Amino acid sequence: MVKTKTREVTIKESKGSFSIFSSSPEKEGKYDFDGLTALRQLLSKEKAKMLDAIKYKEPKSIYGLAKILGRPFKATMDDIKLLERFGFIHLIKEKTKNRVRHRPEISVDHMIIHLKI
Repeated sequence: MVKTKTREVTIKESKGSFSIFSSSPEKEGKYDFDGLTALRQLLSKEKAKMLDAIKYKEPKSIYGLAKILGRPFKATMDDIKLLERFGFIHLIKEKTKNRVRHRPEISVDHMIIHLKI
């Protein structure tokens, strides 16, 4: 039986603006996103394409993911760091001949967004 992994994001109204928090069962505490703009960046079309490629094309490295997506390595790495920071993916260290590469892997299956006003 495969265990479903869910990420929850809570958006709260506070003094006329929204604050966004993400909590995960793996990590205690909450992470403050800087408003709806950060959530929009986290859930952009590029990130969706990246998550899809990681899930279905199973790249062996971040460089391989950048090649699959046709994106520069730096831009791909920046997006990977953001997705990893908020627990959507994790990086698996693998030793090759003389190097260590990081293989991205999906950490969640579902996302729930709560809006508190």
